[in-house]
Amino acid sequence: MKTTKLKAALIVMVVMGIGFSFTAINKVTVKGSDTMVILSQKWAEVYMKKNPGASIQVTGGGSGVGLAALINGSTDIANSSRPIKTSEVEKLKARYNTMGVEIPCAKDGLSIYLNKANPVSSLTLKQIGQIFAGKITNWKEVGGADASIKLYGRESSSGTFGFFKDNVVKTDFSPSCQTLPGTAAIVNAVKKDRNSIGYGGAAYAEGVKDCGVKKDDKSPAILPTAATIKSKTYPITRYLYMYLKSKPTGETKAFIDWILSPAGQGLIEEVGYYPLK
Repeated sequence: MKTTKLKAALIVMVVMGIGFSFTAINKVTVKGSDTMVILSQKWAEVYMKKNPGASIQVTGGGSGVGLAALINGSTDIANSSRPIKTSEVEKLKARYNTMGVEIPCAKDGLSIYLNKANPVSSLTLKQIGQIFAGKITNWKEVGGADASIKLYGRESSSGTFGFFKDNVVKTDFSPSCQTLPGTAAIVNAVKKDRNSIGYGGAAYAEGVKDCGVKKDDKSPAILPTAATIKSKTYPITRYLYMYLKSKPTGETKAFIDWILSPAGQGLIEEVGYYPLK
């Protein structure tokens, strides 16, 4: 009886032209790496246009923040510009009895930003590490002007910070390194300071000079370009990752499958990063 009345009411609403919709919104949350925000927003924008029933919400905060959100259950996907730490995997396992799922989704080169007025054009990996560790403090020590080096870097929650520390600095950063909330802020600081140096994703290097990077004294200086990052000949190349608690399902799986498809991978170079192949 109740079912019959409901059907009748719906028929009346249609006849009277009363609008209503039963379209389900499939929401996916993405949080983490500031390096990946521009790329993820592009993916979300194009995906939602093709899939009107989907809602992809992208926010930054840093790789560590995204992985913490994954662990506490407040995001579906954690973006990270560094590999997940053992301590983070252990927390996932303790809470969800899972080791998590790692999905490389793009390649990036970490640029070393110099002011355009700086006569230095290349540095070895060792010199870059010593500069950010505070062991080289004057540009004249690496062939530049007699001027103190001003350091700009990311905050410790940043995956870029972690990757750069582990792979380039290999020790603690100099206490004089000024931490800034985001790569764009580092670029802006280097633009204004002739004697400064910073680091961050290659996509952000506008208005500054990319420093050529040498693996050692005998190696050629390599600039971060599409060709050198794709081939991993640029010495500071990395993968960008998405992390999940477990194998994706539903809209999350559909979104990730699309990101890894030729359609999703084809958008990566538009925002300054590089596809997996």
